[in-house]
Amino acid sequence: MNTAHFTNEEFACKHCGGIKPSQHLMAVLQMVRIHFNKPVSITSGYRCEIHNKRVGGAPKSKHIDGIAADIKVKDTKPSDVYHFLDSIFPNCYGVGLYDSWVHIDVRSTKARW
Repeated sequence: MNTAHFTNEEFACKHCGGIKPSQHLMAVLQMVRIHFNKPVSITSGYRCEIHNKRVGGAPKSKHIDGIAADIKVKDTKPSDVYHFLDSIFPNCYGVGLYDSWVHIDVRSTKARW
């Protein structure tokens, strides 16, 4: 499921190397890349249950399902990325704002934090 700007390996678990690529998630991230016209770094993609526990992830984290990513857009404030995602997907997906990154997942319901 590679795209023009992302490879499956960028989403691999940092513990086991496993990959659960989500075409849906990659399409959303492509939109972010095109909108900002800047590189998007995946700081956390798929997580196996062991890795998720080690990093303090929620027990039902969307990272375990392979439908979530924590991202940074080069030279862009996380709040700008958050507001962009919230504006184009106002009624669905999980979008979380943190000090230095943004969480995005493609769940069917809306969640914000």
